[in-house]
Amino acid sequence: MPKIDIDKVPDDVATGYPVQFRDVIAGRSRKRIGNAIGLTQFGVNICTLKPGAQSSQRHWHRNEDEFVYVLDGEVVLIEDGGETVLKQGDAAGWKAGAPDGHTIVNRGDRDALVLEVGTRDPVGDTVTYPDIDMLFERTATTRVYTRKSGEPY
Repeated sequence: MPKIDIDKVPDDVATGYPVQFRDVIAGRSRKRIGNAIGLTQFGVNICTLKPGAQSSQRHWHRNEDEFVYVLDGEVVLIEDGGETVLKQGDAAGWKAGAPDGHTIVNRGDRDALVLEVGTRDPVGDTVTYPDIDMLFERTATTRVYTRKSGEPY
C-alpha cells in the first residue's frame, strides 16, 4: 500500500445539501484520504472544523456504520440524548440502522481535526435528518436529497 502524502490530498468543502441547509457546515473541510487511494469498501476523511463549524446536519444512516476520532482540539458531539464534549484522543461511533441523529460542532476558538471512518454500502444508503425536512438517498447510480415526503429539492 502506498504512503499517503496527506498534504497533497486536496481540501474538499463541497456539499450536496440544498442551499437552505448549508450554513451550519461553513468552515468545514475534508481531506478525503480513502478516495485519494481508491478505497471502495469504506471512507476515511480528516475533517477540519473551524470555530463555529459543524460536521454535518444532525443525521443517521440506515446502512452504514460511522466512527470518529478526535485528532486535535475539542468538539461537542450532539446526539438525540444530549451533548458530549470530545477532546483529543476521544472517539465515538454509530451502528448502521440505529436512529440516533448526530453531528459534531466546534464551539472552541481554534480549529479541530477529526478522523472520520464510515462503511460504503454498495447497494446504497438512506440518511435521515431528524431536525430538518430532508432525506438523502444513494444507490449505485444515483444521489438525491429529498424532503421526507420524497419530493425532490
